[in-house]
Amino acid sequence: MDKRLKITDTTLRDGHQSLWATRMKTEDMLPILEKMDSVGFYSMEVWGGATFDSCLRYLNEDPWDRLDEIRKRVKNTKLQMLLRGQNILGYKHYPDDILQKFVEKTVEHGIDILRIFDALNDVRNMQKAIEFTKKAGGIAEGTVVYTISPVHDIKHYIKTAKELVQIGCDQICLKDMAGILKPYLARDLIKQMKKELNVPIHLHTHMTSGMGNMMYMQAIESGVDIIDLAFAPLAMGTSQPATGPMVATLQGTPYDTGLDSELLSEIAEYFEGIKKKYPESKLVDKSVDINVLKYQVPGGMLSNFRKQLEGQLDKIPAVLAEVPRVRKDLGYPPLVTPSSQMVGAQSVMNVLAGERYKMVTNEVKNYLKGYYGRPPGTIDEEFRRSIIGDAEVITCRPAETLKPGYEDAKKAIAEYMEKDEDVLSYAAFPQVAEKYLKLRQTKKYKVDYETLNEHEEAGDKGVHPI
Repeated sequence: MDKRLKITDTTLRDGHQSLWATRMKTEDMLPILEKMDSVGFYSMEVWGGATFDSCLRYLNEDPWDRLDEIRKRVKNTKLQMLLRGQNILGYKHYPDDILQKFVEKTVEHGIDILRIFDALNDVRNMQKAIEFTKKAGGIAEGTVVYTISPVHDIKHYIKTAKELVQIGCDQICLKDMAGILKPYLARDLIKQMKKELNVPIHLHTHMTSGMGNMMYMQAIESGVDIIDLAFAPLAMGTSQPATGPMVATLQGTPYDTGLDSELLSEIAEYFEGIKKKYPESKLVDKSVDINVLKYQVPGGMLSNFRKQLEGQLDKIPAVLAEVPRVRKDLGYPPLVTPSSQMVGAQSVMNVLAGERYKMVTNEVKNYLKGYYGRPPGTIDEEFRRSIIGDAEVITCRPAETLKPGYEDAKKAIAEYMEKDEDVLSYAAFPQVAEKYLKLRQTKKYKVDYETLNEHEEAGDKGVHPI
């Protein structure tokens, strides 16, 4: 039996999302793509996650154009993206019609594999994304999000993975977004998955806790099919383990990746060379973070806490201690987007207010009403009612409560729309996309953006008489 390990490169998505605040520009990706394509990776993760928002919000780039340019240059390697299930790339549930069009366009623009996850491991929230991916001709990689809690055990993960395979997933990803999956537990979990599932198993982790490489080695020896790695300048710390050392470690073993170490070094040197263009790279601390093991807080949450508590950093220990308590109250959601933002914001509010749940975010209220899906654990009914009163709690798939939204989005953005993809960008991030599309139009017609904005804010979208 061929034990050769397959590698997915995450440098152009999770690598710079984890270490460079998702700021890598398309112009810095393009020169190295053909070399990356020749390496022999199983796939390259290049899109989705926070990259879509970052293109529009910070880089003044069209994420669809980025994908087109990447696809032109990557002709032999599968392209992969991260999709937040019914949340698409945002922080709320979107109607099925928008999700379907988004998935169709994603595959049309060149994505081969859609890694589809739900923050609660609620398979209902992944069901339509998987269905639409298959219909569009894409590879559906159903995702089981890993966390630690009294309700998350091997049985839970196997049950979730089996449900995903039953509804059509081509392969399963075990996603350890906080880097807290311990090596020997990974060994047992991967062995069980390989025993009970007849699809490839793809493993994802982060080096935040320092356990990533050890965990990967146990998983490799237990039969995992694919792992995620990044080139060294965008690896380690809160990113993935580095490609070079792992490839070298496996050379001459039954798991040898067959990848060319010299070529990997050349590509790593390229990324090292562009680091100086990104001030975010200078702020990166790649040391091991012991808090992630104690509080199970991913690196991104820690960064958010530092921003939210600027001037009050002495309160961070109290907030970190509050996170597990809020998680318990909410039925132990895994700390991944959007539940990580929800739990984090509520933890900060509980500490700053000096009283737990004196103030409650709308997201937490909606979560307790069932609008994010089925929590992994039981929520105390007395606690729930203390927050939402007599409000109805839905038990159906949350998206079933949403009306179709594509046509409304199309009407809203008609003035600036040039293609269907603009509607999808607007549907995902209305304010951010509208600003980008206005700016694109002003550049095209050489109109001053600030002047246009002033006229619109004054309620005048027509021509000003002299």
